[in-house]
Amino acid sequence: MATITLRNLVKSYGKTDVIHGINLEVADGEFVVFVGPSGCGKSTTLRMIAGLEEVSGGEILIGDRVVNELDPKTRNIAMVFQNYAIYPHLTVRQNIAFGLYTSTLSKEQKAAKVSEAGAMLGLEPLLDRRPSDLSGGQRQRVAIGRAMVRDPAAFLFDEPLSNLDAQLRAQMRIEIKALHQRLGTTIAYVTHDQVEAMTMADRIVVMRDGHILQSGAPMEIYDNPVDVFTARFIGTPSMNVLPVVEEGGVMRPADPGTVLAGIRPHDLLVGEAGAGASLSLAGRVTAVEPLGPETLVHFEVAGKPVIATAPARQAPAIGAEVVAHAQPGRVHLFDVATQKSLPRR
Repeated sequence: MATITLRNLVKSYGKTDVIHGINLEVADGEFVVFVGPSGCGKSTTLRMIAGLEEVSGGEILIGDRVVNELDPKTRNIAMVFQNYAIYPHLTVRQNIAFGLYTSTLSKEQKAAKVSEAGAMLGLEPLLDRRPSDLSGGQRQRVAIGRAMVRDPAAFLFDEPLSNLDAQLRAQMRIEIKALHQRLGTTIAYVTHDQVEAMTMADRIVVMRDGHILQSGAPMEIYDNPVDVFTARFIGTPSMNVLPVVEEGGVMRPADPGTVLAGIRPHDLLVGEAGAGASLSLAGRVTAVEPLGPETLVHFEVAGKPVIATAPARQAPAIGAEVVAHAQPGRVHLFDVATQKSLPRR
């Protein structure tokens, strides 16, 4: 195992910088997830760590060794790709063993490591099958097994679940997290899916336009986002953000407002406001989404879409007028000009 350190890391294509001097320390054994929209630089960062992209400036350290000039094969890392990258003409056993192609281990030792990886990943009954006989989730396990047998200092995952259906993605999230807990190996993981980030990471790194906006534990970022972008990107459904003014200790929608108020749909409740509500919003229902234990209620406030929550069996009808309220402490405030976080009300 090893730490991964990024020092003033820059990536440029010609005169265009796409990574702008980022700094990050991934602790030994930590599971760090890079998340952000397409084009934010997260995969480019991972590929520089792997040695698949040249570094334009700054340093990458794996452990205490600067690896900028080292070939990928000498960095002692293993990368798992989005498209599996396994060989269709080889069996599962042969694909996993390919990770030991350059190893000096004996034939018996290699076979033992393949069997151990197969057992850990639930692939034992499939070792003599070919990839065409496997499901997408099983193929991804084969790719992980091929990386595992090398005993790398760190694993790098580049959107490994994006080709799977929703049920398999949920299953593989649990399996990869459980694998990390068993192995304790450092993992750097890239995804655009904030649900993957929230459920898998020890720490999330939110990126945008080649910058790191925020780094922290999942619930730290969820509860204390540093800006509007991070607040809306982390959390499903996305946070409602409206311009408001404050009068007599109560906020009301206004455009332009003096601040931006952010309210997560789960903190905005349809029904009587009761005493002490810090923000109340009224509008006409445009859609409802029953989710079982609760219902998401979509309505408009001053022409802006808002999502609130109602009890499962008390969903309002489409077209109905509703009022939703947020209690004190549940409203995030942001500066109108900078969109940076302000002290919460």
